[in-house]
Amino acid sequence: MGLLQFQAKCYNSWKNVNILLPHFWPKELQLQIYFVLSFVLLGLKSLINAYTPIYNKLIVDSLSSNKDENSEFRWDLICIFVVLKYFQEIDEMRDVLWTKVEQSMKVQVEVSIFSHIQSLSLRWHLKRKTGEVMKVIDRSANGVNSLVHLICFSMLPTIFDIFVSVSYFSIVFDFWLGLTVFTCMLIYFVVSYKGTTYGNKLRKVDLKTANELRNKSLDSLLNFETVKYFGNEKYEINNFEKAVKTLYDGELKSRIIYATMDSLQNFVINTSLLIGSLLCAYKVRTNELTLGHYVMFSTYIVQLYSSVDWFDYFVRAIQRNLVDIENVLEVLKEEQEVSDSPDARELEVTDGAISFNNVFFEYVPNQPILKNISFEVPPGGTVAFVGPSGAGKSTIMRLLLRFYDVCSGSIIIDGQNIKDVTQESLRKAIGVVPQDTVLFNDTIGYNIKYGRLQSEEDDIIEAAKGADIHDKILTFKDKFATEVGERGLRLSGGEKQRVAIARTLLKSPHIVILDEATSALDSKTEQNIQKSLQRVCSGRTTIMVAHRLSTIIHADQIIVLSEGKIIERGRHSDLLEMDGVYASMWKLQLSSNNRNEMESS
Repeated sequence: MGLLQFQAKCYNSWKNVNILLPHFWPKELQLQIYFVLSFVLLGLKSLINAYTPIYNKLIVDSLSSNKDENSEFRWDLICIFVVLKYFQEIDEMRDVLWTKVEQSMKVQVEVSIFSHIQSLSLRWHLKRKTGEVMKVIDRSANGVNSLVHLICFSMLPTIFDIFVSVSYFSIVFDFWLGLTVFTCMLIYFVVSYKGTTYGNKLRKVDLKTANELRNKSLDSLLNFETVKYFGNEKYEINNFEKAVKTLYDGELKSRIIYATMDSLQNFVINTSLLIGSLLCAYKVRTNELTLGHYVMFSTYIVQLYSSVDWFDYFVRAIQRNLVDIENVLEVLKEEQEVSDSPDARELEVTDGAISFNNVFFEYVPNQPILKNISFEVPPGGTVAFVGPSGAGKSTIMRLLLRFYDVCSGSIIIDGQNIKDVTQESLRKAIGVVPQDTVLFNDTIGYNIKYGRLQSEEDDIIEAAKGADIHDKILTFKDKFATEVGERGLRLSGGEKQRVAIARTLLKSPHIVILDEATSALDSKTEQNIQKSLQRVCSGRTTIMVAHRLSTIIHADQIIVLSEGKIIERGRHSDLLEMDGVYASMWKLQLSSNNRNEMESS
């Protein structure tokens, strides 16, 4: 079982590397050259590190034999030694080359992750936590680049130095000296691995606590109105304080673990240094080795343990980075639920005719939302959907926009199955005025222009006039440059709705979706906005989801949904004559409106 677990771990690690690998190799030729040169300089430094102690030994031996009158002054050895020492600091040159590569890599990673997140389905976005996603993007580039830098420019050279040193000790000095150093290092690495593994378990808990803390604080700030409605500021502060204390308690435990591990490692290092020095000094004393050998041993051992000490740091940093980018890998492993087929073509809208053919859909297996729905919307026609909450009205809109793919059946626009066209061209052809209009934290002008980004200022003004919000915008101090605030909170519900209508007018789509566009507004505001909505829908194929039946009496066809099935369909007058579910809903709303009027009077 242990072997199987190890194999599974190796396989998962390789899968993770495969996900990140495409981001390591730069796309530009110049950067590829820099990449290769960086590794050439890395190899050169490793060779220099191996040769420097040897020349140190030769210098000492030449000086110790200086008593012989025939001996010559080996100035050449000193010059070579100094040159080698100079080129040991070759890192600066390599870092200059690598900086350009690193910047390119960061751009590739961040853009790739952001692009992947944008391509994920609505289902994933509805489940995600905004704070966690932003944290993933923030950590992604630095985590991946640190990982590459640590492995390539720190870990590999250190392994090479250790291999050279142990091999040299065993061959030149003594097998037992090499074995002693190797054994001590092995103990060192076992202590390091055990301590780091346990420390990282604590770090994972710390990261989870940190993410929860960030999400809690972000959620509290986003819902500040709700907090104030109920006067729960102290409750939120206390929760925040508890989370902060938990985080710092975890950090303290991690530091204690690492401090204990460092002490054990120092003991192992100094023990091997003592044994090696005594053995080497004894052999010098018995003339088995020269004084230069002792100096070379001291140089190698100091260089070796310096590398080993850094090696431990590298292992810790690598594992820490792996923990940090674990969420990045989870996001990158998320598969696109809805994707374009390889031979997908652009949607060509000529008339805007829509056809749903036996559409079956379920969000969760064995819990169908739509059960073999079929209907047609003629070019320029208007179809409205009504029914209780959960009947499947909004799901029809989402399927038409291809936020989800149908489980069976087909959706056809002008004779083209929407599965066979690109999502971008499909959504370019459809304009949406949603029930809950969410605006970007930018200007009114920017939010209107978002409907067609290449629009000119005159087009934006015309769209604002068409949505009957132009005059209102001119009363604002900054006019079209007025900031709307986060999610558009500085605007009223009616103003936000008109901005949504304006950007849909600017988009000038062939098909319009009104998803309960006025249900959150008061009756007076709704009546005013209905005129703007009529301008949007004029001459366009329109699909409406309605809560207030008075807004859809002009529709060419009204479809009544219940439990994912069509139970009635027809014009307003026809449905009233049928005296069925729709007629009951109409009577109920009429009596409710009359009661409200009496109460207000």
